[in-house]
Amino acid sequence: MRFYWLLLGILGVWRITHLLHAEDGPWKLLYKLRAILGRTLLGQLFDCFYCLSLWISAPCAWLIGEGWKDRLLLWPALSGAAILLERVSATSDSAPPAIYFEEPEKQEKEEHNVLR
Repeated sequence: MRFYWLLLGILGVWRITHLLHAEDGPWKLLYKLRAILGRTLLGQLFDCFYCLSLWISAPCAWLIGEGWKDRLLLWPALSGAAILLERVSATSDSAPPAIYFEEPEKQEKEEHNVLR
């Protein structure tokens, strides 16, 4: 197997999985499909990027692999690479953590003047 086909397989699995999992698609067709599927087993599959990438990578591994050993090893490898791409490309909607700063204690003891 050539590196070219491996790279195409990784990008293809990520793209199809991301399309089905997170995008609305043209005319919001995929959004409507996910709404119709709802809480069914297939609908839950579309909600989980990890699970969906595993099922999308199976036919890709079968097409790219040259023997049964290649196909068996490519199946989780393509899924794992798609998951890594998703983690790298995902944007975080949460705010960055607040920075906590504390002044270092001074060596000499300071006198605190209190008004009475």
